[in-house]
Amino acid sequence: MTNKEIHNDMLYRTALSIAENMLEKHLITKDEYAEIDTIFLEKYRPYLGTLFSENA
Repeated sequence: MTNKEIHNDMLYRTALSIAENMLEKHLITKDEYAEIDTIFLEKYRPYLGTLFSENA
């Protein structure tokens, strides 16, 4: 893995963690979470992050 891939994975996991927290607090719906995850996958293109995604 390159440094850029590692960095993108960290950014993806951090952003997704915030969305997960919002989902747990019922601030967003499961559908909104899935949409956010899809957007983050496209934006960050994580190397390992796809293992964590339900939308990969």
